[in-house]
Amino acid sequence: MGIFGLFNKKKKETLDAGLEKTKQSVFSKITRAIAGKSKVDDDVLDNLEEALITSDVGVDTTLKIIHRIEERVARDKYVSTSELNTILKEEIASLLTENNTKDSSNWDLPSDHKPYVILVVGVNGVGKTTTIGKLAYQFKQAGKKVYLGAADTFRAAAVEQIQIWGDRVGVPVIKQQMGADPASVAFDTLQSAKANGADVVLIDTAGRLHNKVGLMNELKKIKDVMKKVVPSAPDEVLLVLDGSTGQNAFEQAKQFSAVTSITSLAITKLDGTAKGGVVIGISDQLKVPVKYIGLGEKMEDLQLFNKKEFVDSLF
Repeated sequence: MGIFGLFNKKKKETLDAGLEKTKQSVFSKITRAIAGKSKVDDDVLDNLEEALITSDVGVDTTLKIIHRIEERVARDKYVSTSELNTILKEEIASLLTENNTKDSSNWDLPSDHKPYVILVVGVNGVGKTTTIGKLAYQFKQAGKKVYLGAADTFRAAAVEQIQIWGDRVGVPVIKQQMGADPASVAFDTLQSAKANGADVVLIDTAGRLHNKVGLMNELKKIKDVMKKVVPSAPDEVLLVLDGSTGQNAFEQAKQFSAVTSITSLAITKLDGTAKGGVVIGISDQLKVPVKYIGLGEKMEDLQLFNKKEFVDSLF
């Protein structure tokens, strides 16, 4: 049994409810795209292309999806509009598979070493600290010993926020005063976590992007210092993005992946937006797997991403 448990009926209901706004938006656009048509022709494909682009899937990813559908239409000779939903589901799930997105519904920490170190990056306001708190909660619920590192020393509020989450979840937070060297905080966190037999460490980082060189140097220094304590660290560099910002989230993702290697994505706030299509586009364009999606305020509303269930809920 993995840390987050198997995908069940309750999680599916949360997923369906969280994607409701996106689903209504996408569905209404696709319904208009095929109105009055019995088979998938050029007009339908043009309208479908527009529907996907305006659902924040992104231009390049949309063109890939349309190209795949064109190939199937050419191969099968006749494809009815009633089959279009099924084909869309299959092609988008296939695209996500090609982008290394595995269905990690039963994911567990590797058993060959500990602590497992997750470096969390993302601009301020995307739900980074909340995501760290929810992850800490779910790891702790699974019986894991968790440590948090408050390495966003640029904002006083960031250290306070992560301390609030630490208190709420009941896990230790390693911190220093505001303005301290983030790498020093990361070093202290890993030393303490290792000495106390922690299973998993989550390190928060500053979310400013206006000075990309500074950010790149800071993240490199944090990584180098962590390796002195845990040679494999970080095991994961998790980029948190706010799904409700649509294409803006994609731009942030591009900028972060330009300054450091991102290994996984968490896309938050999907329950409050009709822009859930951005999940497909970001994963496709970055070739980085989506690992978590945020679907609400509750601790359990951060779910491991399951591409088949996601596409099912969307269409």
